[in-house]
This record gives sequence, C-alpha cells and structure tokens, in this order.
Amino acid sequence: MANFKGHALPGSFFLLFGLWWSVKYPLQYLSQKVNKKSYRTSCFQRVDAIEGGIKIFFSLVGMLAEQFVPDGPHLHLYSGERRDWVKLMNWQHTTMYLFYGLSGVVDVLTYISQAVPRGLDRLMLAVAVFVEGCLFYYHVLHRPMLDQHIHSLLLITIFAGAGSILLEVFLRDNIVLEMFRASITIVQGTWFWQIGVVLFQPWGGPMWDENDHSNIMFLTMCFFWHWAAAVAILAVNYTLTYCCLHRFRRGSGEPYISLGVRQQNCDSSSQAAFLNGSDEE
Repeated sequence: MANFKGHALPGSFFLLFGLWWSVKYPLQYLSQKVNKKSYRTSCFQRVDAIEGGIKIFFSLVGMLAEQFVPDGPHLHLYSGERRDWVKLMNWQHTTMYLFYGLSGVVDVLTYISQAVPRGLDRLMLAVAVFVEGCLFYYHVLHRPMLDQHIHSLLLITIFAGAGSILLEVFLRDNIVLEMFRASITIVQGTWFWQIGVVLFQPWGGPMWDENDHSNIMFLTMCFFWHWAAAVAILAVNYTLTYCCLHRFRRGSGEPYISLGVRQQNCDSSSQAAFLNGSDEE
C-alpha cells in the first residue's frame, strides 16, 4: 500500500519482533550460561516454533491487507486488453510477506521434525531479508530524490541484517549476532514508521520538500539516531534481564552468573597459594 498504513503495518511487525528478540536472546544466553539443563533448551526451542507461527500469521495479515484493500489488486496481476500491470507496488509488498511466511513455516518444521537440517531456519530468514532488500532496491528507482534516499537508508539495515543472519547459519547461538539482529530489526521497524510520516504526513502539516538537500542531511542523521535508540533499548533490556535473573536466583537459592566468576577467582587464588608453597619447599 502506497500510503502511511502500508508502511506502519510492516514497521509494527518488525518493531515487535525486534523488541521481543532484545529480551529473548539475553534471557536465553544468561540462563544457559549458568545452567545448561536440557529442559531449558527445549523450552527456548518451543518458543522458536511459536515465533514461527506468529510470523506466519503476520505474513498472512500483510498479504491479505496488500491484496484486498479497497484500491488493491485483489489477486489480479494484470487487466484489460492491453494486459496492463495492476498495483505492482502491492504485489511487491505481498512477495515480501510471502518469504517471511515461508521463514515461519521453516521455523515450525525445524521444531517438529528432526529431518530438517540444523541452521535451515536461519538460512530461510536470511533469504527472506535479502528478498526484501532486492524488492525495495528496485521499488524506488526513478522516484523523487527524498523518496529514494529515505528508502536507501532502510536498505542499510536490510542487507546488514541479511549478512548477519547468514552468519548465524554457521555460528549458532552467538549472542553478539543475535543482539545485532535484534537492533537492526528495531531500526527497520521504526524507520518504516519514519518513512510513512515523512512521505505521507498522517497527522497533517506541510509536506517535506523533496528537492531540499537539507532534508536529506537531516534524515541521514535521524536514521542513526534511530540506531542509537535501538542500541540503548538493547542495553536496557540486557541489564534488566540480568538483574531479574540475578534476583530470582538469589531468592531461590540457585547459583547465578557472578558466582562463577567468584569461584574462578577463588580457584586461581588457591592454585597460586599452592604453587607458592611448593616453591618454598
């Protein structure tokens, strides 16, 4: 949909997933760092399958919205005697949702079947993000300068995300890559909203001058403000997750992360004392 809602809808989807990942992956990392029990691992695998189902649902909602809005193509790719294309922009958005839906299907299959190769879920997600980037790259060709620029900034997060997710195929459960994916997903979500606000002014006000270079300079700077905010969100969520787990384990009497560090320091001190005693003898 070439309007504000058409950008706010995918933006909301990406923002929700990014925020969820900014909590999920620190929780998974910190929990497994202390206690690598198999039931906790299976619990997070079950969460991955639920994520896949939500991804399928969001994709279906997006495809139906793109196709069956009042001015949508209603599943017609071309019409008339001249076979003119019908609402190709909606079709491009539909294609983007389709690949994210396929990614959700692979997520669910990875959980319910041992025959699915390990890492295929990350590979399919990387393909979906790459397809999104290719679609948006050709989405804005020959459009006004401001329109092209604000979408080209979105491509930075898309292709960076595709590359990092592809690395996750080989570096599974890498907290750095997972947190990076969460940050760029948050940026992608907020920037979709920013695009909708700049191009369509949903709450009124004067339209942006598409030929003013100052607007391009500001939006470039604003894009990295979005990224800084995403990094701040990750830092806050990681810290809160650590503090909550720390407090929970202290209350329940379970060991917590800092104990491992203390124990290591204690062992090192004991070993040093033993060696000093051996030297004296």
